[in-house]
Parts: sequence; structure tokens; C-alpha cells
Amino acid sequence: MVNDQVMGLGGVVVPGTLRDSLFILDAIHARDGGPKPETVITDTASYSDIVFGLFAICGYPFSPRIADISDARLWRTNTAADYGPLQTVSNHTIRLDRIRAHWSDMLRVAGFLTLGEVRGHDLIRMLSRDGKPTGLGDAFAHYGRIFKTLHLLQFVSDEGYRRMIGTQLNVTEARHRLARKIFFGQRGELRQHYREGMEDQLGALGLALNAVVLFNSLYIDTAVKQLAADGFPDFLARAERSLLLHHRGLSCGS
Repeated sequence: MVNDQVMGLGGVVVPGTLRDSLFILDAIHARDGGPKPETVITDTASYSDIVFGLFAICGYPFSPRIADISDARLWRTNTAADYGPLQTVSNHTIRLDRIRAHWSDMLRVAGFLTLGEVRGHDLIRMLSRDGKPTGLGDAFAHYGRIFKTLHLLQFVSDEGYRRMIGTQLNVTEARHRLARKIFFGQRGELRQHYREGMEDQLGALGLALNAVVLFNSLYIDTAVKQLAADGFPDFLARAERSLLLHHRGLSCGS
């Protein structure tokens, strides 16, 4: 968990053989501190229709970067409506009746997740059986497709939205690169033979990374202000302009 200021909010040790989407909710609810995220941005491996539904019912806007968006489906709620230019691509229907039938159970699930009574990893596995969703899992999937479709439409039409997602993922990757440099012994990999040891390693690494980020932020800010005070009036303006371009994604690789 990394916020948009490059500060780590926590982490969990998970098996590398399972999909990230099984654990993303655990990472959110087990974060070490900070305010509730305004939006959650992940890469492709961390999303599914059920995950979209669980995030939505818990009050988290979910904005994953989907690798092959050309294969993504758009869903509709009204089979008789005319969706104009989207008529031919939105030919899959969201079953609102299934959502209504399980709505009370879906609200209970949201409460259990928020209060920490159940782990997201265990819950998502319970919502599927032999690779197929249960009745409750199917309701969450249909609910999630509402928000997934809205996300896809905004992703396609809003350049600023795409840049925001790309910028945050670049922040995450930059932090990973820093972790590999700091944790030079195993190139940022956790190699303990037991889970508690890996959790200790991850916690210590996160603390060191946050210390480096804080140190650089404070002292670079002090240096810039001192240069401006020493007779370089244009320096601060150029630095602020460069930083603004960076945050807009204009100087970042995708």
C-alpha cells in the first residue's frame, strides 16, 4: 500500500502463486495508518468483477489499469434502451434482480469486511466454488459490473483519469526500485523460511523506505527554498513547473 506521496501505508505477505485480487482487500483493511483512500489504483492482476463489487459496497472507488482494454466488456442494465454509439459494444446485461435478491447479505458482508470480522482473501474464495461464483458471488459480480463499466468508460474518454492512474502506478514502481536498492542483500526479495520472518522483513523494509522518502522530501524542499533565498528567484518557479509537469504525467513513462 503506497499513497500518492510515495509513503507506504502497510503491506502483507502473500503466496506468489495466487492472484493479487484475492488479497487486495486485506491490504486495504490492514493498512498501518493514514486516512481512508479516496480511490484505489492497482495493476491488472488485482481486479475481477467480484472485487469491483466488494470495493464498491465498502465505499472505495476502484480504478485498476486493465492491460487489454479491447477485450473488456461493457454492461447495460436495460435491454430495451438505446445506448447510441455504445449500442453494439454494450450487449451484456447486468442482472439487477440477482443483486436485489442478495442485497441484505451483501450489506452484511460489507459490515464484516469493514469491522475486520472476515478476511477478504477467505471471503473471495468462499464466493466461488470450483471456479464458478456462488449465488452471493454472482450478485457481487453483477454489482461490480456496474462500476467496472463506469470505470472503463471514464478510462477511455478521460485523458486526465488515465494519467492519474498511470502516475500512481509509476509511483508504486519507483518505490519498488528503491526497495531493491535498499534491500540489496536479496534484491528486495523476502527469503525467510517462515511467514513471521518475511513479515518482519517487510515491515523493516517499509520503515526504511518511508524514512528515505521523508528525508529526501524535507531536505530537497529546504535546498530549493534556500537557493531561491540566495538570489536564484527563477529557480523555484522552474522547479515548481517541473514538478507540476511530472504530476500531470508529461515527464513520466507509462
